[in-house]
Amino acid sequence: MRWDKAITVVGCHAEGEVGRVVTGGVLPPPGETLFEQKQYLEQEADWLRKFLLFEPRGGAFVHANLIVPAKNKKADAGFIIMEPTDYPPMSGSNSICVATVLLETGMVAMREPETHLTLETPGGLIEVVAQCRDGRCERVTVENVPSFVAVLDGEVDVPGLGTISVDIAYGGAFFAIVDASALGFSIVAEEARSLVEIGERIKSAVAEKFPVVHPENPDIHTVTFTQFAGPVESDPNGGKQGRNAVVISPGKIDRSPCGTGTSARLAVLRARGDVGVGDPYKSVSLIGSEFHCQILGETAIGETTAIRPQISGRAWITGLHQYGLDPTDPFPEGYTLSDTWYRAL
Repeated sequence: MRWDKAITVVGCHAEGEVGRVVTGGVLPPPGETLFEQKQYLEQEADWLRKFLLFEPRGGAFVHANLIVPAKNKKADAGFIIMEPTDYPPMSGSNSICVATVLLETGMVAMREPETHLTLETPGGLIEVVAQCRDGRCERVTVENVPSFVAVLDGEVDVPGLGTISVDIAYGGAFFAIVDASALGFSIVAEEARSLVEIGERIKSAVAEKFPVVHPENPDIHTVTFTQFAGPVESDPNGGKQGRNAVVISPGKIDRSPCGTGTSARLAVLRARGDVGVGDPYKSVSLIGSEFHCQILGETAIGETTAIRPQISGRAWITGLHQYGLDPTDPFPEGYTLSDTWYRAL
């Protein structure tokens, strides 16, 4: 066997959402900041994302995270997120996977019963507390990057739907948030395909009408996800809860409750007075998995009011993999087909 590349990956999922972690075989990309490193991968070395996420090594359901040395001295490690069509600045489910892999593989020292660490993402620093016992992370709690509302009660014309109401909020990426029930959805597994089809149409229409930009980093812009939000209800265990389904391009549903999407939704709920600082909030996915959340407090990004969201969930390591490229392989960057990718890339 002779490979031109050999990349070591730890398989992991957080509440159902796959977030593989690259632990060997890839040198840190050039760049003075993690955001610049992310941009380098996007513009100069996108082969890595395609190699790991496209078939035959990946699939539409796969995300991957490249571990890199932190640039900020406060951080224990850094990571860059790779998803099927882009490199989001931050991801809640991926951060839970990364923290779990770093600690359970010994890349960062585990301390029981709690390990505190700071991780650096292209979107900024996140604070992590991992509840640990017998060498395992039982739960990971993340203070996400500041999240804020960009548009409340906007209106947009969507082909086949007419005019609909939409909120836009940032939780590590920009989300178009729509009322699931108003569009006839209950957010159950059987609706996954229809949610994808409608969600991609909504995203395109919203992105065209509302050219949102992050107030501190103009290179973070544009709505990249649609979130279908179910009604907020009382949680029998206290606090409130709500179901959601986030559509990830080119067309899949986030299996977890989506940490960045939940953060964006919490910013909207706070702006409307539906959830207060410190109120428990349970975010529930299409498959019934949960993130336990709250708003830790308020802050500001420039002149924009923002919240400090906290997301808590669990992750499990699923395997250890070494992916290679045979020099005779005719598909060095993989391929996609619309039968499973919804839209071939």
